[in-house]
Amino acid sequence: MQCENNHFILRTQIILKGYIYAKKQNEMKKLISYLYRNNSIVYKVLLFISTAFAIVYFFPKGGKFRYDFSKGKPWQYENLYAPFDFAIQKSEKEISDEITQITSLSKQYFLYDTQKTKAIEQSFVEKMKEIDPSDSLTEEEIKKLTKSGLELIKTIYKYGFIDDVSKNKINKSAIVILRKNDVIEEIAFQNLFQSKDILTTINDKFTDYKNSRGKNYVFEILSELIQPNVSFDAEYTQKELDENLNDVSYTKGMVSKDALIIQKGDIVEGENLNVLKSFKEASKSLIWNKSNYNWLVLGYTLLVSLALLMLLLFLDKYRREIFLDNTKVTFIFSNVLLMIVAQTVMVKYNPDFLYVIPLSILPIVLKAFFDARLGLFTHVLTVLLLGFIVPNSFEFIYLHIIAGIVTILSVTELYKRASLFMSIAQITLIYMITYFAFSIIKEGNITNIKWMYFGLFAVNGLLSFLAVFFIYFYEKVFGLVSDVTLLELSNTNSKLLRELNEKAPGTFQHSMQVANLAEAAANEIGANSMLVRTGALYHDIGKMKNPKFFTENQITGVNPHNDLSPTDSARIILDHVINGIEIAKRNNIPDRIIDFIRTHHGTSLVYYFYMKEKDRNPNLEVEEKKFRYQGPIPFSKETAILMICDAAEAASKSLQNPSAQSIDELIDKIVEGQKANNQFINSNITFREIEKIKKVIKGKLMNIYHLRIEYPE
Repeated sequence: MQCENNHFILRTQIILKGYIYAKKQNEMKKLISYLYRNNSIVYKVLLFISTAFAIVYFFPKGGKFRYDFSKGKPWQYENLYAPFDFAIQKSEKEISDEITQITSLSKQYFLYDTQKTKAIEQSFVEKMKEIDPSDSLTEEEIKKLTKSGLELIKTIYKYGFIDDVSKNKINKSAIVILRKNDVIEEIAFQNLFQSKDILTTINDKFTDYKNSRGKNYVFEILSELIQPNVSFDAEYTQKELDENLNDVSYTKGMVSKDALIIQKGDIVEGENLNVLKSFKEASKSLIWNKSNYNWLVLGYTLLVSLALLMLLLFLDKYRREIFLDNTKVTFIFSNVLLMIVAQTVMVKYNPDFLYVIPLSILPIVLKAFFDARLGLFTHVLTVLLLGFIVPNSFEFIYLHIIAGIVTILSVTELYKRASLFMSIAQITLIYMITYFAFSIIKEGNITNIKWMYFGLFAVNGLLSFLAVFFIYFYEKVFGLVSDVTLLELSNTNSKLLRELNEKAPGTFQHSMQVANLAEAAANEIGANSMLVRTGALYHDIGKMKNPKFFTENQITGVNPHNDLSPTDSARIILDHVINGIEIAKRNNIPDRIIDFIRTHHGTSLVYYFYMKEKDRNPNLEVEEKKFRYQGPIPFSKETAILMICDAAEAASKSLQNPSAQSIDELIDKIVEGQKANNQFINSNITFREIEKIKKVIKGKLMNIYHLRIEYPE
């Protein structure tokens, strides 16, 4: 009985363990399945978190002062009392003046070589002994000259003969310290003999001596023997200066706790300004410490996260197609991070060069790949984030937002070098004018303006030309398309379009006509005309595979569809979209252009062959799917424009006697049919814009088909 109970308990435990394991496995499968279904959202969350933490990591580690103040402006807050004791910092000018004064008054040390002096005296005596007495120079005269020479040597070397003073920065009007072995003596620098004084001194000493030959002997000997014996002791002098500079105080008093710092309405200048700056620095060092470091990081993280969240919400609400594309979202976040990292590195390196970083590259690049509104919105958020870490944040934010607006308004047609040059010149000029305005407001005149900043703005403008390099780089890395690439692709002499012209000349001419119509329509409603024109040129490249099965290429009048069933004919017509996508990918055509190939027929029906199949088999139900394009339907204004223009241009060729009325009715019929089939529901195009497009197409077609004057034979 006991054994059976044990077996029962064991089986129960095994069953329970198996049930728990199976439940865990099921939960794991559900989690994996959920993550797989929502991989796009999961990726965006991870991208959001990593970008936010990267920005916070690169932010300078310093607290933010709670008050904003500017020189010459009134204090806008309530009376400010010191919440703690702090020292009043000296201004940069005061410190600089004090250092200059200490440097000028600092003692200078010189080394006196006593051994050299004794050696020169001995050498002089020996050389004088070598002179042989003669009729012109007696022994008595030699002794007298020797005595006078020794007196001269003692005079010169009493304080010393210094070597070349031009090699060192020596204050010639100061008292210097002369070191003779262990003896230190303070003397005036003027007491030291220099090279320019030696010859004059020798001449003066022997001016009254009548024997010129003896005088010349002594002069030659002394000129040869006398050498500098005093040298500048740079090491000891610098040591003395360093000790004096280390004693420089960078403060000039204290402000006690609860003492009044400034009253409301007082002008921030002079001593008030100096005390406020001291309080600001003291507050930063007090706020940013280990005890509240985590709180400050949390604050930065929340602010950065809010800004990035606003960017994501903007994309979700107004740029849905970009929001759904993880590559494009990554591209935008990467550019924001790049600008912030570049600016924070410059802040840490040298805040004086703050305006060298060309933040205008961000709106230029985003406008080139997307649109002006997204470029400006992203630029403003980036500048606001940088406002936390830069000095004079209001000035910085105002300058860059104004420059960003000018960038968006002026930068057009990047493929034109003159256009880009003029745009960047305007941006640089706006920087300079805005900074000049801020400077005269703060200083009250132009004498204190930092003219160096105008040079920095010029460098900023030159660096802005790097936008061309970034655009090219991003096209290769992220697979995006700019106007520069569109211009290259729209060249009808390119390899693929030349091949289309050779294999399917009728299709090529049709594509050219559609491109002209689509470009005019895009200009009318403010769409991207360069993009839609390029898409129109490539939309039918799939017809190159079977060109004779399309009426525009049937120049002989022979229709190969006569030998095929309607189903087979429809399959060939439908396949030109798939073939076009394959050809485009083989030739490295960007996805943004391939979208036009995918969508130019949407999910419409190959109506002619569908009806032909129905007439052929009236008693059988025709499978509509075999005669319908796979789609997708147009998802932008540009792809919708191409669909309308493609259908209109092709249908206009069927008019026997084109007239204004017949063209008008034809275009209305085509567009209404596309509306009825819900081809425009994803394209963000309005009825008003569709009416404008119809009007443009009608006008263009009427110009093409208008009657000409019949010339006499």
